[in-house]
Amino acid sequence: MAYRIQGDSDPIRATFPSLSRRGFLGGAAAAGAGLLSTKLPAWAEETAVARPPAADLRYKIGVCDWMILKRQKLGAFSLAKEIGVNGVEVDMGSLGQRETFENSLAAPAIRQQFLDTARVLDLEICSLAMSGFYAQSFAERPTVPRMVQDCIDTMQQMSVKVAFLPLGVRSDLALHPELRPAVVERLKSLAPQAEQAGVILGLETALDAAGEVKLLEDIGSPAVQIYFNFANALQNGRDLEAELRTLGKDRICQIHATDQDGVWLENNPRIDMPRIKQTLDELGWSGWLVLERSRDARDARNVCKNFGANAAYLKKVFQGA
Repeated sequence: MAYRIQGDSDPIRATFPSLSRRGFLGGAAAAGAGLLSTKLPAWAEETAVARPPAADLRYKIGVCDWMILKRQKLGAFSLAKEIGVNGVEVDMGSLGQRETFENSLAAPAIRQQFLDTARVLDLEICSLAMSGFYAQSFAERPTVPRMVQDCIDTMQQMSVKVAFLPLGVRSDLALHPELRPAVVERLKSLAPQAEQAGVILGLETALDAAGEVKLLEDIGSPAVQIYFNFANALQNGRDLEAELRTLGKDRICQIHATDQDGVWLENNPRIDMPRIKQTLDELGWSGWLVLERSRDARDARNVCKNFGANAAYLKKVFQGA
């Protein structure tokens, strides 16, 4: 399989000026044969040591790479730094009708560049995302076990602990309850691999919190939890804080702190963010709040403006910044 370098015009050279594009391409080929040990330039090593990630924060703020138009692109990290977040949720790549994700991170040299760039910029990879399941059927696609195993393998290789797994429209259990047995069976069969790898598969569903509790009980594994999305509760008229309390801290692995597009989080009358923080504090929860949408509809494609404003607001509420 041929791997292409992901990015903008040349984000690798922008981040690592001492490494030529030709040299990187040659290195990537060598890495495929197990011949390359990727090493940061001396200046980058010094920077990485001097500025470790903000590991002591109770709440960390992240952003989805596909929503800032950098799906599995190295340039997502420099843009995330500009936006002002602590980390990036990196997508596994497009899916379509392929047997598995178009995952360039399977190439050791490219994977190492992502890890090195994140470290140099004092960012973390908070999770990997299988966003392809937004439009594809988790319940019915025959190669789903391979897809999820590829994600688990990449998580292990990159020391990432959480995977985002949306059940999406075609496996929406609220709309297609007949698919529930297939979804449960698949997750029960995949859970042992996740447990062995020490990672968590974070489900996003359209069910209410009580329905998600029952789903997790049916699956019966600590390696399968809920990746909570504010928007799902809000768009279905549910009480956001009550939903969080019903799930409890041990069932929520990560949170998409987002609503549908329209206004920024700070201008959204449906979300009382200080009360949400109080609820999470009382639950004893800690972890990543990841930005996904909540863009100003009047200027929806202005990535830095929209996500920068939302990041600043979440940092103010949750980090006192």
